[in-house]
Amino acid sequence: MKHVLVVGGGTAGHVVPAIPVMQLLLEQGHRLSFVGSRSGLEPALLSDVELTYHGIATGKLRRYWSWQNLMDVFRVGLGTLQALWLLMRDRPHVVFSKGGFVSFPVVFAAWLLRIPVVAHESDLSPGLANRLVLPFLRTLCTSFAETADNIASDKFRVLHTGTPIRPDILHGDAGRGRAQLEINSDKPLLVITGGSLGADVLNDIARAAAAELATTYAVLHVCGAGKTVSLQVPDYQQREYISEGWGDILAAADVVVSRAGANALFELLALGKLNLLVPLPKASSRGDQLENAAFAEAQGYSAVVAQETLNPTGLVEALRTLQGRRAEYQRQLATFECPPAATAIAAEINRFL
Repeated sequence: MKHVLVVGGGTAGHVVPAIPVMQLLLEQGHRLSFVGSRSGLEPALLSDVELTYHGIATGKLRRYWSWQNLMDVFRVGLGTLQALWLLMRDRPHVVFSKGGFVSFPVVFAAWLLRIPVVAHESDLSPGLANRLVLPFLRTLCTSFAETADNIASDKFRVLHTGTPIRPDILHGDAGRGRAQLEINSDKPLLVITGGSLGADVLNDIARAAAAELATTYAVLHVCGAGKTVSLQVPDYQQREYISEGWGDILAAADVVVSRAGANALFELLALGKLNLLVPLPKASSRGDQLENAAFAEAQGYSAVVAQETLNPTGLVEALRTLQGRRAEYQRQLATFECPPAATAIAAEINRFL
C-alpha cells in the first residue's frame, strides 16, 4: 500500500478540489494523510474522507508589510520543523499540494527529504505559495491551459488538467435542491455566494437589494460562517455555508452571483450556469479573481461587475441585463469543456508511486 500525503488549507478552495483526487487514490488502494492548519476548517471539510489528519503551525504569506510578518517567520519555521518530523516519521511516497500558506513548509520539507511533489494551481496565475514552491516540484498541474503555456520549465513538468470537481456537484438534482431549501414558489432560484469565508461587501449589497430581488426570485444568500443577520423578507433566506447537498442546490439554481475564485468559477462553467461574477478587488487580493473573471468574461461565459462600482440598484440591474442575454451566454457556456481533472492528477501522482 503506497502512502500519499496531501497538503492544503486556509480556505475551502485549497481543500475541496483535492477531495475527488483523494477519493480516486483511495479507490486505487493507496493510504492517505492530510496536513492542514489548526483552524478546524480542513478537518470539517474532510470528514467523509478516509485519512489521517495532521495540523501544523502556519504563517500567512502576506504581500504587504505587517508586524505579524515577524511572528509568521517563526510560525513558518516551526511548521517546517513539524513537517520535517512528520515526513521523516511517516515517509510518504509522494506529496500532493493543493496550495495555501500551509503548503510551503510541507513541500520544502519533502524536497529536503527527496520526496516527489505534485502540485495543482487553480487560478490563471500561480498564487504566492505555489510560486514559492515551484523550485521544489516535480509536476505542476494547472486549471487553465494558458497557465501551463506561461510557466513552461525544464526544471519541472507542467500539465494542464483542469480543476477537479466533486461528482456530487456534477450530478446534482434540481428537485432535491429546491426541496432542501423548502422553496414552494415557482420563482427562479437566485444563489448569491461569497465563498466559504463569506464576503462582507457582497453580503451588505445583497441584503440591501433582497426585497427587490425577491419580487423576481427565490433568493438563497450564502453569507459565510457567523455572518447571517436577522432579515425578514419573503422568498429570501440566508445560510452560513452549505456542504451537504450543494450540488443539488447548484443544479436548481437559475442564476448565480459569485466571487471569481477558480474553483467556484469552474463549477459554474462545468454546470453551464448563468452567472454574474463580483471578483475580489486588487486592494484585497493579489488580483487572481480579477484575472479569472476577465478570462470568463472574454470567453463569453460570465458577466462581470466590479465590487467598487456595485450597489444594490446596480446588482438588480446587472441581473436584469444578464437575464436578457441568457441565450447568448448559454450558447457560450455550452462550448466549455470540462476535462477529467481528478483522473489526470491521480495518474500524475501514480507516476511517482
